Amino acid sequence: MIDSVTIRQQARVLGFDLCGITTGTKTEHDASFRQWLADGCHGEMRYMTRRPDPDQLLPGVRSIIVVGLNYHNPGIPHVARYAAGMRDYHDVMGEKLNELAKLVDGVWYVDTGPILERDLTQRAGLGWIGKHTNLINRRLGNWLLLGEVLTTRELVPDAPERGHCGSCRRCLDACPTGAITAPYRLDARRCISYLTIELKGSIPVELRPLIGARVFGCDACLEVCPWNRFARLSTIAPRALPPLTEMLAWTEQQFAGYFRGTPMFRLKRARFLRNVCVVLGNIGDKAALRALAHAVQDSDALVREHATWAINKLA
Repeated sequence: MIDSVTIRQQARVLGFDLCGITTGTKTEHDASFRQWLADGCHGEMRYMTRRPDPDQLLPGVRSIIVVGLNYHNPGIPHVARYAAGMRDYHDVMGEKLNELAKLVDGVWYVDTGPILERDLTQRAGLGWIGKHTNLINRRLGNWLLLGEVLTTRELVPDAPERGHCGSCRRCLDACPTGAITAPYRLDARRCISYLTIELKGSIPVELRPLIGARVFGCDACLEVCPWNRFARLSTIAPRALPPLTEMLAWTEQQFAGYFRGTPMFRLKRARFLRNVCVVLGNIGDKAALRALAHAVQDSDALVREHATWAINKLA
């Protein structure tokens, strides 16, 4: 007989830092999420419009197991901490979730399915959704990767967590682009993580200077959260990037050879170099100008456009 205690024990064996259980019912923020979509705050992330109820993902679902994996590390320049360990978290989490799902004949998701996972995580008692719209745990702060296992088994649910942000607004004040337009509301179209990862085309010119030195993602709102004083370092060691000017001259083969199997690989060469051009335009020197002069001859129009902008900004 598989019970909640066995599931939690197995989650710990697999390396998860958190494990909770909730029901398979619709999340309470479903209506506000749909309004957020109607307002266009999801930008080009059209996959977010395909967020059915849990029962549509697994007919007869009764319970959802939610897990968290701590990724807190010292970080490296230019890259969000979750990607600093380089190996794609979809693979890291997926391997563990697949084993956990076998216990309950369930199906698992880690950013791979249309699930409002932060709602589920709060309902499973693992933390609360902060004003920056990310999950916060009292023991680990907000450096958490989340995943879920849906099952038709009836499991005893945990008590939900309540919010503990109080009057704090550090995350709102820290956002470089003002993407957190109000507590608990993010306009993805202004978020640096969206601009450098999800956006397929040109980065809006007015937002490029605000990206600063960030090539992939942004941790500004996460870094200032006071609950991080309880966070402990994970076992995921960061791997440094080569110099930006060096990467700007990389071929498709060089890019793939270095980044395959990492979160950065999903960008492909053109979007990654687009971001490198913006960063060099913000923080570059004479060496950056020489690299950008080469990039304006790049075979990809997206790279050429952003390289030209960066040269003009430095000049």
